[in-house]
This record gives sequence, C-alpha cells and structure tokens, in this order.
Amino acid sequence: MSQNSQPEETAAPRNGTHAHLAGEVIGRHRHGYHQLLYVSAGVLAVRTGERSWVASRARAVWIPAGTWHQHRVHGRSSVHTLGFAVEDTLLRSEEPVVVSVDALARELIIACSEPSLPPPEARRLRAVLRDRLRRAPVEPLTLPVADDVRLRRACALVVDDLRQPRTTGWLARRVGASERTLARLFRTEFGMTYPQWRTNVRVFHAMVLLAEGADVSEAGRRCGWATASAFIDTFSRTTGRTPGTYRIGPGA
Repeated sequence: MSQNSQPEETAAPRNGTHAHLAGEVIGRHRHGYHQLLYVSAGVLAVRTGERSWVASRARAVWIPAGTWHQHRVHGRSSVHTLGFAVEDTLLRSEEPVVVSVDALARELIIACSEPSLPPPEARRLRAVLRDRLRRAPVEPLTLPVADDVRLRRACALVVDDLRQPRTTGWLARRVGASERTLARLFRTEFGMTYPQWRTNVRVFHAMVLLAEGADVSEAGRRCGWATASAFIDTFSRTTGRTPGTYRIGPGA
C-alpha cells in the first residue's frame, strides 16, 4: 500500500514490523492506543497538524493515543511499531515525543515488535524497555510547521536549496518582512532561532539522503556543508551517530 488517505482508528494495541519502499505515505489516521515508532533502516517522518517528528536508527517517536498523524517514508525502511493501552503510559506527554535509542533499546524494540512473541516473554522485555526509555534523553530534532505565511515562505526558500547559506536578511526581503520580525517568528512559532531551525532541517534532509543511498560527501554537499568534517561534526552532535555509521545501518 503506497498511500492510505482514509482516517482510521484502532482500539486494540498492535505490534509489528513493516517493510516500506522509499516515498510511501501512510495517510492521516489515529489509534485508540499509544504507539512507539522506530525504524531500524531508513527514515520515517511523522507529521501532525503542527509539526513533523523524525524516527530514525537513533530515535523513536512516541505517539499518544488519539493523535491524528501521517507518515512518510524516506529510503527503503523497516518500521517497528509497539502498541500500548491507554492506561499503559510509557512516556507522559500529550503530544508526540522523540527519544534517544541506544543499542540495547533498539534490540528490545525490534524483539518486542514481533507479533508472535509469547505474552510472558513480551511482558519481561517491555519491562526492561520501559526502564531504558524512561531514562533516555528526549531528542530535539523536530520540523515544526509555520502558521504565519511569511515564515512558511521563508522556510520553503531555505528548503528549496539547502546548499545556499540564506541569511535572515535575505529571506526577510523576499517574504516582505523585516529581519527583526522574521527572527521573532522563528522564536515564537518554532521555539528556536533561525540557525537552530536550519541546522535541524539540513540534518533531517541529510538523514533522508543517506537512507536513500547517498555517500557522506554527497549528502553533506547537497545539504550545504562546505567541508565533510563540518558535516560530520554537526550531524554527530545532532543525532549521536556519525553519518558514516548512520548510512551503514544499525549494526555499525
């Protein structure tokens, strides 16, 4: 199924592992249970009406019950899903949360996502996973969606060509706002500065390129880094992995 545009709601928690091709879209839907999403290969963007969260080899996304969302797959992806009953709250948040996934948590998620896992074994594995994820740092990589039309246009100009180091002054002139106003919009709508937002966007697109097979030099160049060392440093600080190990896969 390449796209499902029909809203759906499922009450019973489900676990599973699903293979997806690059570019697949799972249309807007919601569940009657909490869901943890993780990808052991590829990249998955989870979008609500307000922003996008990124699930990758180093991050899992917690989606609270009843949250309308849709998914887009980047690169050939292996997606692992764990369902939790409404009263079984792994992470206390009313909106999606991105958490860091280390090697142990990754293997636990993959094991727990087996649909045929015997219930006693599943309970034991989930107990360890809960302890691990509740201590895991919350990762900040999100892609918020702008409400203000000027900010939306500015974001689109940046994303259209990440190789160009667009300044707030350059963007402001093209969207009909003052530089001060545009900087304020980034802070008030996104909760971050323009440079912080641009770094997140560049890293996200680099993750997509790496998942789709680009080498490290190509991904860094296409996302606007002047040198491979600068790209590797920023990517590593943001994701907790070097782009080389990210590209190779979860066993790296």
